[in-house]
Amino acid sequence: MKSLGMYLALGGIISIVLNYMDRNLSILMWIDNWGATTGWAIRIGLVIIGAALFLLMPASEEETEGEATT
Repeated sequence: MKSLGMYLALGGIISIVLNYMDRNLSILMWIDNWGATTGWAIRIGLVIIGAALFLLMPASEEETEGEATT
């Protein structure tokens, strides 16, 4: 879940940066169909939800085992 959170937050941040350059990620082109305000709400929501997943989820068992053996 941590990696999913990281990808969501990163996608939201990249979408925000690209929006300032009048571009967008092809997978996120649909978010501006409902208007600029809704598009911004979705972008910010992606960053917040992704960051929450990344910060609040415990490390996976594979990561925990790797740390214990080293």
